[in-house]
Amino acid sequence: MESIAAVKPSWRNGAAINFVLFQAGWLGCVLSAARGQAWLGVLGVAAIGGWHLAHAARPRAEARLMLLAALLGIVWESVLASGGWLVYPDGLAFGILAPYWLVAMWVLFATTLNASLGWLRGKPWLAAAFGGVGGPLAFLAGERLGAVAFARPAAATIALALGWALLTPLLTAIASRLSEHRP
Repeated sequence: MESIAAVKPSWRNGAAINFVLFQAGWLGCVLSAARGQAWLGVLGVAAIGGWHLAHAARPRAEARLMLLAALLGIVWESVLASGGWLVYPDGLAFGILAPYWLVAMWVLFATTLNASLGWLRGKPWLAAAFGGVGGPLAFLAGERLGAVAFARPAAATIALALGWALLTPLLTAIASRLSEHRP
């Protein structure tokens, strides 16, 4: 059995790598979408997702988490966009669905839930606060970089805060539940 000291540095390194990869993937998606080349960001997310699965302790559970996050993300983001609160440069898929690059970012977010954001698991109120603040801030940054526009800024910010405050603890609970079961 390994000592805690032997395990902690490995976890810290993995969480740090995960954090850096998430930030790079997020920035790549946003900048490529803002420049009309969203596929480049999605390609980066696919590479990061593949790396994540290759290094995950339970790759099947992580893949399920990534899929569930994509499904939740496409529903939530499509509601916001088709409701006219958020506007994307390339519009909506089929006139109603959130852009594919935004769904890829939900997959990217899922890679953090058992890694760099693993500390949120089992802390639903903290996860809600983190999501309620972090979600809108990420969208505001995306707006400044040209990937999204707030059609109704105050309403969109409130909706984003509420949505992320609900979805972040939900996804951390799903991550926890999936990681309890053997693949």
